[in-house]
Amino acid sequence: MTRRHTRRINVGGVAIGGDAPISVQSMTNTRTEDVDATVAQIKRLESAGCDIIRVAVPNLKAARAIGRIKQLVSIPIVADIHFNYKLALAALEAGADKLRINPGNIGSRENVEAVAKAAKERGVPIRVGVNAGSIDRSKYGPPTARVLVESALEQVRILEQLGFEDIVISLKAFDVPMTIEAYKLAGSLCNYPFHLGVTESGLAWEGTIRSSVGIGALLAEGIGDTIRVSLTADPIEEVRTGVEILAALGMRRKPFTLISCPTCGRCEIDITAIASEVRDRLEKNPPPQPITVAVMGCVVNGPGEASLADVGIAGGKNAGAIFAKGVLLRKTPENKLVDELMAEVARLTSPPSKEQGEVTT
Repeated sequence: MTRRHTRRINVGGVAIGGDAPISVQSMTNTRTEDVDATVAQIKRLESAGCDIIRVAVPNLKAARAIGRIKQLVSIPIVADIHFNYKLALAALEAGADKLRINPGNIGSRENVEAVAKAAKERGVPIRVGVNAGSIDRSKYGPPTARVLVESALEQVRILEQLGFEDIVISLKAFDVPMTIEAYKLAGSLCNYPFHLGVTESGLAWEGTIRSSVGIGALLAEGIGDTIRVSLTADPIEEVRTGVEILAALGMRRKPFTLISCPTCGRCEIDITAIASEVRDRLEKNPPPQPITVAVMGCVVNGPGEASLADVGIAGGKNAGAIFAKGVLLRKTPENKLVDELMAEVARLTSPPSKEQGEVTT
Protein backbone atom coordinates (compact mmCIF):
# COMPACT_ATOMS: atom_id res chain seq x y z
CA MET A 1 0.00 0.00 0.00
CA THR A 2 1.05 3.59 -0.53
CA ARG A 3 0.99 5.66 2.63
CA ARG A 4 -0.34 9.19 2.64
CA HIS A 5 2.53 11.68 2.59
CA THR A 6 2.67 13.79 5.75
CA ARG A 7 4.94 16.07 7.71
CA ARG A 8 7.18 14.34 10.22
CA ILE A 9 7.32 15.28 13.89
CA ASN A 10 9.34 14.02 16.82
CA VAL A 11 7.88 12.91 20.14
CA GLY A 12 10.64 12.35 22.64
CA GLY A 13 12.73 10.48 20.08
CA VAL A 14 9.84 8.63 18.40
CA ALA A 15 9.03 9.91 14.91
CA ILE A 16 5.44 10.28 13.74
CA GLY A 17 4.58 10.82 10.09
CA GLY A 18 6.67 10.90 6.96
CA ASP A 19 8.02 7.41 6.38
CA ALA A 20 8.37 6.62 10.09
CA PRO A 21 6.96 3.28 11.30
CA ILE A 22 3.41 3.51 12.63
CA SER A 23 3.61 3.73 16.41
CA VAL A 24 1.28 2.27 19.03
CA GLN A 25 0.01 4.42 21.88
CA SER A 26 -2.00 3.84 25.02
CA MET A 27 -3.01 5.78 28.11
CA THR A 28 -2.44 4.97 31.75
CA ASN A 29 -5.46 4.55 34.01
CA THR A 30 -3.56 5.22 37.23
CA ARG A 31 -3.60 8.49 39.13
CA THR A 32 -0.72 10.29 37.44
CA GLU A 33 0.38 11.82 40.74
CA ASP A 34 0.85 8.27 42.07
CA VAL A 35 4.27 8.04 40.47
CA ASP A 36 5.07 4.48 41.57
CA ALA A 37 1.83 3.03 40.19
CA THR A 38 2.05 5.05 36.99
CA VAL A 39 5.65 4.07 36.31
CA ALA A 40 4.88 0.39 36.97
CA GLN A 41 2.03 0.47 34.47
CA ILE A 42 4.07 2.35 31.86
CA LYS A 43 6.81 -0.28 32.04
CA ARG A 44 4.25 -3.05 31.55
CA LEU A 45 2.81 -1.24 28.55
CA GLU A 46 6.23 -0.66 27.03
CA SER A 47 7.04 -4.37 27.40
CA ALA A 48 3.81 -5.18 25.56
CA GLY A 49 4.84 -3.04 22.57
CA CYS A 50 3.69 0.48 23.42
CA ASP A 51 5.79 3.22 21.79
CA ILE A 52 4.23 6.38 23.28
CA ILE A 53 2.20 6.73 26.48
CA ARG A 54 -0.33 9.37 27.49
CA VAL A 55 -1.11 10.36 31.06
CA ALA A 56 -4.09 12.29 32.40
CA VAL A 57 -3.36 15.75 33.78
CA PRO A 58 -6.49 16.80 35.69
CA ASN A 59 -4.64 18.92 38.26
CA LEU A 60 -1.36 20.65 38.99
CA LYS A 61 -0.04 17.77 41.08
CA ALA A 62 -0.43 15.42 38.11
CA ALA A 63 1.30 17.90 35.80
CA ARG A 64 4.28 18.20 38.11
CA ALA A 65 4.50 14.41 38.51
CA ILE A 66 5.46 14.11 34.83
CA GLY A 67 8.98 15.29 35.67
CA ARG A 68 9.52 12.49 38.17
CA ILE A 69 7.90 9.89 35.87
CA LYS A 70 10.21 10.83 33.02
CA GLN A 71 13.23 10.17 35.23
CA LEU A 72 12.07 6.57 35.71
CA VAL A 73 10.90 5.52 32.21
CA SER A 74 12.33 5.68 28.71
CA ILE A 75 9.09 5.92 26.73
CA PRO A 76 7.86 9.37 25.58
CA ILE A 77 5.16 10.95 27.76
CA VAL A 78 2.13 12.80 26.37
CA ALA A 79 0.19 15.11 28.70
CA ASP A 80 -3.58 14.92 28.22
CA ILE A 81 -5.03 18.39 28.83
CA HIS A 82 -8.65 19.47 29.10
CA PHE A 83 -10.31 22.69 30.27
CA ASN A 84 -7.33 24.37 31.94
CA TYR A 85 -4.58 25.65 29.67
CA LYS A 86 -2.37 26.38 32.70
CA LEU A 87 -2.03 22.64 33.21
CA ALA A 88 -0.53 22.41 29.73
CA LEU A 89 2.02 25.03 30.69
CA ALA A 90 2.85 23.14 33.89
CA ALA A 91 3.18 19.85 31.99
CA LEU A 92 5.57 21.47 29.53
CA GLU A 93 7.59 22.85 32.41
CA ALA A 94 7.78 19.32 33.86
CA GLY A 95 9.15 17.95 30.58
CA ALA A 96 6.18 16.44 28.71
CA ASP A 97 7.21 15.22 25.26
CA LYS A 98 3.88 16.08 23.65
CA LEU A 99 0.58 17.75 24.50
CA ARG A 100 -2.91 16.63 23.65
CA ILE A 101 -5.44 19.46 23.68
CA ASN A 102 -9.09 19.43 22.69
CA PRO A 103 -10.40 22.40 20.72
CA GLY A 104 -13.84 21.92 22.25
CA ASN A 105 -12.76 22.74 25.77
CA ILE A 106 -9.32 24.39 25.97
CA GLY A 107 -10.75 27.90 26.07
CA SER A 108 -10.02 31.18 24.33
CA ARG A 109 -7.57 31.92 21.53
CA GLU A 110 -5.34 33.62 24.09
CA ASN A 111 -5.10 30.35 25.99
CA VAL A 112 -4.13 28.48 22.85
CA GLU A 113 -1.53 31.12 22.02
CA ALA A 114 0.08 30.76 25.44
CA VAL A 115 0.29 26.98 25.08
CA ALA A 116 1.62 27.15 21.50
CA LYS A 117 4.31 29.66 22.44
CA ALA A 118 5.55 27.53 25.35
CA ALA A 119 5.46 24.33 23.27
CA LYS A 120 7.36 25.94 20.40
CA GLU A 121 10.07 27.18 22.73
CA ARG A 122 10.63 23.61 23.92
CA GLY A 123 10.20 21.88 20.55
CA VAL A 124 7.19 19.93 21.86
CA PRO A 125 4.48 18.87 19.37
CA ILE A 126 0.76 19.24 19.96
CA ARG A 127 -2.01 16.81 19.07
CA VAL A 128 -5.22 18.52 18.18
CA GLY A 129 -7.60 15.84 19.40
CA VAL A 130 -11.24 16.12 18.40
CA ASN A 131 -13.86 13.74 19.83
CA ALA A 132 -17.45 13.64 18.63
CA GLY A 133 -18.64 13.87 22.23
CA SER A 134 -16.85 17.14 22.96
CA ILE A 135 -17.71 19.15 19.86
CA ASP A 136 -19.00 22.68 20.55
CA ARG A 137 -22.58 21.99 19.47
CA SER A 138 -23.66 25.59 19.92
CA LYS A 139 -21.23 26.44 17.16
CA TYR A 140 -21.20 23.35 14.94
CA GLY A 141 -24.38 21.43 15.70
CA PRO A 142 -24.49 17.62 15.96
CA PRO A 143 -21.25 15.82 15.14
CA THR A 144 -20.65 14.68 11.57
CA ALA A 145 -17.46 13.83 9.72
CA ARG A 146 -17.28 17.34 8.30
CA VAL A 147 -17.92 18.92 11.71
CA LEU A 148 -15.06 16.90 13.22
CA VAL A 149 -12.73 18.11 10.49
CA GLU A 150 -13.87 21.74 10.68
CA SER A 151 -13.41 21.80 14.46
CA ALA A 152 -9.91 20.38 14.21
CA LEU A 153 -8.80 22.61 11.33
CA GLU A 154 -10.05 25.73 13.08
CA GLN A 155 -7.66 24.93 15.93
CA VAL A 156 -4.90 24.04 13.47
CA ARG A 157 -5.27 27.39 11.70
CA ILE A 158 -4.75 29.23 14.98
CA LEU A 159 -1.57 27.26 15.60
CA GLU A 160 -0.39 27.92 12.05
CA GLN A 161 -0.95 31.64 12.45
CA LEU A 162 1.34 31.47 15.46
CA GLY A 163 4.01 29.77 13.37
CA PHE A 164 3.44 26.42 15.06
CA GLU A 165 3.35 23.38 12.74
CA ASP A 166 4.50 20.43 14.87
CA ILE A 167 0.93 19.16 14.85
CA VAL A 168 -0.77 15.77 14.92
CA ILE A 169 -4.52 15.54 14.28
CA SER A 170 -7.04 13.03 15.61
CA LEU A 171 -10.71 12.85 14.63
CA LYS A 172 -12.43 10.25 16.77
CA ALA A 173 -16.03 9.11 17.03
CA PHE A 174 -17.77 5.98 18.29
CA ASP A 175 -19.41 5.76 14.88
CA VAL A 176 -16.91 3.88 12.71
CA PRO A 177 -18.11 5.10 9.27
CA MET A 178 -18.08 8.69 10.56
CA THR A 179 -14.53 8.25 11.84
CA ILE A 180 -13.32 6.81 8.54
CA GLU A 181 -15.01 9.56 6.53
CA ALA A 182 -13.56 12.27 8.76
CA TYR A 183 -9.97 11.07 8.38
CA LYS A 184 -10.36 10.72 4.62
CA LEU A 185 -11.75 14.23 4.33
CA ALA A 186 -9.01 15.71 6.51
CA GLY A 187 -6.40 13.84 4.50
CA SER A 188 -7.49 15.73 1.39
CA LEU A 189 -7.18 19.09 3.15
CA CYS A 190 -3.86 18.97 5.03
CA ASN A 191 -0.58 17.08 5.30
CA TYR A 192 -0.31 16.74 9.07
CA PRO A 193 0.19 13.24 10.51
CA PHE A 194 -2.88 11.49 11.89
CA HIS A 195 -3.41 9.76 15.22
CA LEU A 196 -6.04 7.08 14.51
CA GLY A 197 -8.62 5.73 16.91
CA VAL A 198 -12.27 4.88 17.48
CA THR A 199 -13.24 6.59 20.71
CA GLU A 200 -15.31 5.01 23.49
CA SER A 201 -15.28 1.78 21.50
CA GLY A 202 -16.46 -0.35 24.42
CA LEU A 203 -15.40 -3.37 26.43
CA ALA A 204 -12.54 -5.53 25.24
CA TRP A 205 -14.45 -7.82 22.86
CA GLU A 206 -16.68 -5.23 21.18
CA GLY A 207 -14.06 -2.50 21.32
CA THR A 208 -11.40 -4.65 19.72
CA ILE A 209 -13.69 -5.36 16.78
CA ARG A 210 -14.81 -1.75 16.32
CA SER A 211 -11.27 -0.45 16.60
CA SER A 212 -9.84 -3.09 14.28
CA VAL A 213 -12.44 -2.30 11.62
CA GLY A 214 -12.03 1.47 11.84
CA ILE A 215 -8.27 1.68 12.30
CA GLY A 216 -7.57 -1.22 9.96
CA ALA A 217 -9.70 0.19 7.14
CA LEU A 218 -7.82 3.50 7.26
CA LEU A 219 -4.38 1.94 7.53
CA ALA A 220 -5.15 -0.34 4.60
CA GLU A 221 -5.70 2.79 2.51
CA GLY A 222 -2.42 4.30 3.65
CA ILE A 223 -3.99 6.73 6.13
CA GLY A 224 -2.60 6.98 9.66
CA ASP A 225 0.73 7.50 11.38
CA THR A 226 0.14 6.48 14.99
CA ILE A 227 -2.73 4.55 16.62
CA ARG A 228 -4.44 4.13 19.95
CA VAL A 229 -7.05 1.42 20.55
CA SER A 230 -9.49 2.72 23.19
CA LEU A 231 -10.92 -0.06 25.34
CA THR A 232 -12.77 -0.30 28.63
CA ALA A 233 -10.15 -2.75 29.81
CA ASP A 234 -6.59 -3.07 31.04
CA PRO A 235 -4.47 -0.78 28.82
CA ILE A 236 -2.31 -3.82 28.06
CA GLU A 237 -5.19 -5.06 25.90
CA GLU A 238 -5.13 -1.78 23.98
CA VAL A 239 -1.47 -2.25 23.15
CA ARG A 240 -1.83 -5.92 22.25
CA THR A 241 -4.72 -5.11 19.93
CA GLY A 242 -2.85 -2.22 18.33
CA VAL A 243 0.22 -4.35 17.71
CA GLU A 244 -1.94 -7.11 16.24
CA ILE A 245 -3.69 -4.69 13.87
CA LEU A 246 -0.32 -3.52 12.55
CA ALA A 247 0.99 -7.09 12.30
CA ALA A 248 -2.12 -8.20 10.37
CA LEU A 249 -1.37 -5.53 7.76
CA GLY A 250 2.32 -6.35 7.60
CA MET A 251 3.26 -3.07 9.30
CA ARG A 252 5.00 -4.55 12.35
CA ARG A 253 6.94 -7.70 13.08
CA LYS A 254 6.13 -9.41 16.36
CA PRO A 255 8.40 -11.80 18.26
CA PHE A 256 6.10 -14.55 17.05
CA THR A 257 3.07 -15.03 14.83
CA LEU A 258 0.76 -17.88 15.76
CA ILE A 259 -1.37 -19.45 13.04
CA SER A 260 -4.08 -21.82 14.24
CA CYS A 261 -7.10 -23.28 12.50
CA PRO A 262 -10.74 -23.04 13.56
CA THR A 263 -12.16 -26.08 15.31
CA CYS A 264 -14.34 -28.47 13.33
CA GLY A 265 -15.59 -32.05 13.40
CA ARG A 266 -12.52 -33.35 11.56
CA CYS A 267 -10.14 -32.35 14.34
CA GLU A 268 -8.92 -35.29 16.45
CA ILE A 269 -6.61 -33.40 18.83
CA ASP A 270 -7.50 -30.69 21.36
CA ILE A 271 -6.44 -27.86 19.08
CA THR A 272 -7.75 -25.10 21.35
CA ALA A 273 -5.77 -26.29 24.37
CA ILE A 274 -2.63 -26.92 22.33
CA ALA A 275 -2.71 -23.54 20.58
CA SER A 276 -3.38 -21.75 23.89
CA GLU A 277 -0.45 -23.48 25.58
CA VAL A 278 1.86 -22.67 22.67
CA ARG A 279 0.87 -19.02 22.83
CA ASP A 280 1.35 -18.89 26.61
CA ARG A 281 4.82 -20.39 26.35
CA LEU A 282 5.84 -18.05 23.54
CA GLU A 283 4.58 -15.03 25.48
CA LYS A 284 6.43 -16.04 28.64
CA ASN A 285 9.66 -16.69 26.72
CA PRO A 286 9.57 -14.63 23.51
CA PRO A 287 11.94 -15.99 20.85
CA PRO A 288 15.02 -13.84 20.21
CA GLN A 289 14.06 -13.43 16.57
CA PRO A 290 10.65 -13.35 14.82
CA ILE A 291 9.17 -16.72 14.03
CA THR A 292 5.90 -18.03 12.56
CA VAL A 293 4.32 -20.98 14.35
CA ALA A 294 1.38 -23.00 13.00
CA VAL A 295 -0.90 -25.18 15.09
CA MET A 296 -3.26 -27.02 12.75
CA GLY A 297 -5.86 -29.61 13.61
CA CYS A 298 -6.45 -31.91 10.64
CA VAL A 299 -5.18 -33.15 7.28
CA VAL A 300 -7.21 -30.72 5.13
CA ASN A 301 -5.03 -27.61 5.55
CA GLY A 302 -2.75 -28.79 8.34
CA PRO A 303 0.25 -30.16 6.43
CA GLY A 304 0.23 -27.23 4.02
CA GLU A 305 0.03 -24.50 6.66
CA ALA A 306 2.45 -26.28 8.98
CA SER A 307 5.02 -26.62 6.19
CA LEU A 308 4.66 -22.95 5.20
CA ALA A 309 5.36 -21.75 8.75
CA ASP A 310 8.81 -21.77 10.32
CA VAL A 311 7.62 -24.52 12.64
CA GLY A 312 4.27 -26.22 12.90
CA ILE A 313 2.00 -29.01 14.01
CA ALA A 314 -0.35 -30.84 11.64
CA GLY A 315 -2.84 -32.80 13.71
CA GLY A 316 -3.84 -36.41 13.21
CA LYS A 317 -5.66 -38.92 15.40
CA ASN A 318 -4.44 -38.35 18.96
CA ALA A 319 -1.11 -37.32 17.47
CA GLY A 320 0.45 -34.82 15.13
CA ALA A 321 3.30 -34.24 12.70
CA ILE A 322 6.05 -31.76 13.52
CA PHE A 323 7.30 -29.58 10.67
CA ALA A 324 10.25 -27.17 10.53
CA LYS A 325 11.13 -25.01 7.54
CA GLY A 326 8.86 -27.03 5.28
CA VAL A 327 10.29 -30.40 6.27
CA LEU A 328 8.26 -33.12 8.00
CA LEU A 329 10.41 -34.12 10.98
CA ARG A 330 8.47 -36.71 12.93
CA LYS A 331 5.11 -37.89 14.22
CA THR A 332 4.50 -37.18 17.89
CA PRO A 333 1.81 -38.27 20.40
CA GLU A 334 -0.69 -35.54 21.33
CA ASN A 335 0.56 -35.22 24.90
CA LYS A 336 4.08 -34.38 23.67
CA LEU A 337 3.22 -32.10 20.77
CA VAL A 338 3.75 -28.80 22.58
CA ASP A 339 7.08 -29.85 24.08
CA GLU A 340 8.33 -31.08 20.71
CA LEU A 341 7.16 -27.94 18.95
CA MET A 342 8.80 -25.65 21.48
CA ALA A 343 12.04 -27.61 21.15
CA GLU A 344 12.04 -26.81 17.43
CA VAL A 345 11.29 -23.14 18.14
CA ALA A 346 14.30 -23.02 20.45
CA ARG A 347 16.49 -24.79 17.90
CA LEU A 348 15.55 -22.41 15.07
CA THR A 349 15.82 -19.17 17.05
CA SER A 350 18.83 -19.84 19.25
CA PRO A 351 22.03 -18.10 18.14
CA PRO A 352 24.75 -20.46 16.90
CA SER A 353 27.20 -21.60 19.52
CA LYS A 354 30.78 -20.42 19.43
CA GLU A 355 31.86 -23.83 18.16
CA GLN A 356 29.27 -23.71 15.36
CA GLY A 357 30.44 -20.26 14.33
CA GLU A 358 34.12 -21.17 14.18
CA VAL A 359 35.72 -21.77 10.80
CA THR A 360 38.55 -24.29 10.68
CA THR A 361 41.50 -23.92 8.33
